[in-house]
Amino acid sequence: MYSLLIVRHAKSNWDFGVEDFDRPLNQRGKSDAPEMAERLKKRGVDLEVMISSPAKRALSTATLFSKVYNDLEILTIPSLYEASSKTFEKVISEQSDQFKQIAIFSHNPGITNFINSLTNVKVDDLPTCAVFAVKVNITSWKEFLEAKKEFWFYDFPKA
Repeated sequence: MYSLLIVRHAKSNWDFGVEDFDRPLNQRGKSDAPEMAERLKKRGVDLEVMISSPAKRALSTATLFSKVYNDLEILTIPSLYEASSKTFEKVISEQSDQFKQIAIFSHNPGITNFINSLTNVKVDDLPTCAVFAVKVNITSWKEFLEAKKEFWFYDFPKA
């Protein structure tokens, strides 16, 4: 059984003098990310790799999760910035089968559209630092697109 966790980046600053790609996390984002990573560990989620958009707020979120997971490797994939559902599907299908539990860090609106295509569980707007998880009975990530996905859990920081 393989597991996929989709994580929206944590809260970021809206400084209009900074390009969208370069927006940093704000204080709430910096505290929400490690809290959510700790929640995953308490659930017994044993992540093996983290895959992130290279945008500052997504990569910073992944880095804070990685610290909780003993500096777990983070792969950056440029196409995860402003990604469509098709992009998520492509990125997932290209992952190494040595990894059975992966987390992908990215952005709205693409991330919400993608998670809503996975199961019958729907989310209006994936909140910042939210985690949406599915399990898939496959033997290779190449099988992900056609496989039936089983909703595992959905969690997000409380306001």
